[in-house]
Amino acid sequence: MAIDSPSPSPAVVTAPAPDRLSGRARLVLLVLCAAQFMVSLDFSVLNVALPVLGEDLGLSRSGLQWAITAFALPSGGFLLLFGRIADLYGRRRLFLTGLAVFGAASLLATFAWNPGAFLTGRALQGFGAAAIVPTGMSLLTTTFPEGPQRDRALGISGTLLSLGFTVGMVAGGTLTDTLGWRSTMGLLTLAAVAVLAAAPALLGESRTPDRPRLDVPGAVTVTGGLLALIYALSTAAEHGFGRVDVQVSLAAGVVLLTLFAAVESRTSAPLVSLPMLRRRTVAFGNLGGLLTFSMMSTIVFALTLYLQEVLGLSAFGTGLVFGVQGVASVVAGVYAPEVIGRFGARRTLAVSLLGQGLFIAALLGLGTGSGVWLATAAVSLASMCHLGAIIAYGLTVTSGVPDEEQGLATGLVTTTQQVGLTVGIPLLGVLATTRGSLFDGVRTVIAVAAVLLVVAAGVVAAGLRRSRDDRP
Repeated sequence: MAIDSPSPSPAVVTAPAPDRLSGRARLVLLVLCAAQFMVSLDFSVLNVALPVLGEDLGLSRSGLQWAITAFALPSGGFLLLFGRIADLYGRRRLFLTGLAVFGAASLLATFAWNPGAFLTGRALQGFGAAAIVPTGMSLLTTTFPEGPQRDRALGISGTLLSLGFTVGMVAGGTLTDTLGWRSTMGLLTLAAVAVLAAAPALLGESRTPDRPRLDVPGAVTVTGGLLALIYALSTAAEHGFGRVDVQVSLAAGVVLLTLFAAVESRTSAPLVSLPMLRRRTVAFGNLGGLLTFSMMSTIVFALTLYLQEVLGLSAFGTGLVFGVQGVASVVAGVYAPEVIGRFGARRTLAVSLLGQGLFIAALLGLGTGSGVWLATAAVSLASMCHLGAIIAYGLTVTSGVPDEEQGLATGLVTTTQQVGLTVGIPLLGVLATTRGSLFDGVRTVIAVAAVLLVVAAGVVAAGLRRSRDDRP
């Protein structure tokens, strides 16, 4: 998604001092972060309710993954397309439209009468999220200039993004045990209505000044490629890789994404700037971001199944486990900027990925009879490292980039975080639901996630060591 700096508009807030935010700027940041928090909440609030939901609507254990994937398909597949449409036709307009669609879809999911109605609501939520996420980040970066203001805004946004995922686990457990699983979708409906009520008065319209043409071939190939890959992985989780439709979808996804790369190298107005990806800070920073988001969301999903279906923990008890994780994330969010200021974003990113991988590896000590305390401690410490990685990779990717290219860099940050949240669960969820017993599947997911993170830490450290773009 290309995000260019627009001409002055009501969305642009002038701060009274370079490192302080005005009262209006704080309100704008609050609304934008609330929208991102809501979408992040949607990724997790339903997780602890899945077993109860499955019994109520008649979804099998492997079919439960579609409650997540029905949202993930459109939210990940249409992200770049909606981001570019917002650049061309108005970020505020698409942001408000996304909020309205998200709210209506959440209401449908709340009152779903069968699996089809529920999954339709989840899919429409995904469409709304695909519009909210890139436009929200675009409005944030065009509101807060590069420097202390943007650093602070991105730090707050990253903290709330991670916190939303965790708070969703606590809220989901509490609501499911007290009001039933439908209340989790009702919560999202109320959140969308609240943000939609406040946003119009605070956000001004902005768009790309030169109005470049829409890269239709790029939009078609990347959207089709992401949809095909996510569908293939999600279907394989239920039926295995032997099915013809899975194999065809995998092949189609690879071919379409290859064509997308070829298209982007030739178009004058690309959805993704390939020259930008050649910057080491951008390439390796986004690699770290992709791994930290995808592996953390997958581990939370796997642990939810483990705590409830292996240990027999209630939805409320499971929510409390992840509540501790949420507190750890808040603590990490407070101290992460200080750590980054002392050691640099690149070094913090690599060390955070390593720590996240090692603490996830500690989960291999879980057993079939006990493991609540180990799960709580390990996932909380891993989450602290995850939060550090989130903030560090955002600063790494945008550091050293000329002002006229900052929009492209922040667009890639948004894409990475959303795709990471989208593909992680379908990718490793295949292992969790097809490896014999659920416990064996969870252990396999833990081992793979830990290895990928440790390897990624080494690759990111080596790749960024030669870069001189890091900021202290």
